[in-house]
Amino acid sequence: MATASNEFKLIGPSDIEWYNPSAVTLSCRLSPEISAVNMEIRWFKGTDCVCVYKNRQVTEGRGYEGRVSLFTQELERGNVSLQLRDCKWSDRGDYLCQVTAGDRTEEITVYMGKCS
Repeated sequence: MATASNEFKLIGPSDIEWYNPSAVTLSCRLSPEISAVNMEIRWFKGTDCVCVYKNRQVTEGRGYEGRVSLFTQELERGNVSLQLRDCKWSDRGDYLCQVTAGDRTEEITVYMGKCS
């Protein structure tokens, strides 16, 4: 039976993440590596919305303006990782990556423990 196009799961960091003090990447990708270009991607920290990708547009959450981005050129390969710049101590903690395709939503928690 063929896999439906919206059947996927999320995979978080696979090994030790490399932390650049100026930009931290919270790793999240689709498995299988299908394109996320037409999906909705949301990143949350607690109840705060950090970043939303919808209709090929990225919207930054309040308090995160100018500090967050997605690797939009890699969405085709299922990379929905979040990059956070000018990392502050208060940015540490759990982040939720939520990806919606049609009526299917998958989510995974990615922990960020290192920050300058």
